[in-house]
Amino acid sequence: MTTATYSPRPGSAPWPRKVLAHARMEFRLLIRNGEQLLLALVIPLGLLLLLGGTGLGNRLPLGDGAPIDDAVPRVLGLAVLSSSFTSLAIATGFERRYGVIKRLGASPLSRTGLLAGKIGAVLAVQLIQLAVLAGTGFALGWDPAGGVDAVLGVVLMVLCGTAAFGSLGLLMAGVLRAEATLAAANLLYLLLLVGGAILTPVDEYPAGLQGVVRLLPSAALANGLANATVEGVIPWAAALSLALWAVVLGYLVSRTFRWD
Repeated sequence: MTTATYSPRPGSAPWPRKVLAHARMEFRLLIRNGEQLLLALVIPLGLLLLLGGTGLGNRLPLGDGAPIDDAVPRVLGLAVLSSSFTSLAIATGFERRYGVIKRLGASPLSRTGLLAGKIGAVLAVQLIQLAVLAGTGFALGWDPAGGVDAVLGVVLMVLCGTAAFGSLGLLMAGVLRAEATLAAANLLYLLLLVGGAILTPVDEYPAGLQGVVRLLPSAALANGLANATVEGVIPWAAALSLALWAVVLGYLVSRTFRWD
């Protein structure tokens, strides 16, 4: 009979495993927060039911197609905005205030891994958002364009939109106090909802404002999702616009984000 010999192997776990573990923790924290759930799911779902389940969608300039077909992609865009910007900004702002970010930044996870874990948790929340909202849309009669291009277009827009708005949320949370981040994130959320071409196509805005509104990342996200699901195309121009926003905002985050 031989006795097994165990020798210690000190060292850090592989980077992907650490990021995945942190993403799971961030996801659990997000779904336990009532305010985050309200922004991420309850408001978009209620808006979809209001637009697609009542006659309100017929009275609003959502697009040229059936109200439910135009409402679903635009509400999906609002859901991406809610989870990748507003929820992320508020949560990160208060974590920075209470010193959580500073302590995690000094852990073996590394600061890059910390941010990657946060984005991973946001993507997990978005999978739930898209499943619930798309399922509700189908129940209300949503008839999206099929095909590979439509699916790839939606995936591309969600990823590019998450990168752009996630960078904006981290930029805000990294330079402002927690209370200021809370107020500014909610205010910007409302401004983009009302005037950022989320629910209304850019062509419905006054001619003098269309050029400005068209440049907003919210307009690119909502219109790109609408083009993908209604026309069945990959919205390359909208994806490029969001990618440029993500690059610029990501650079600003790298230069200005304060960990304490």
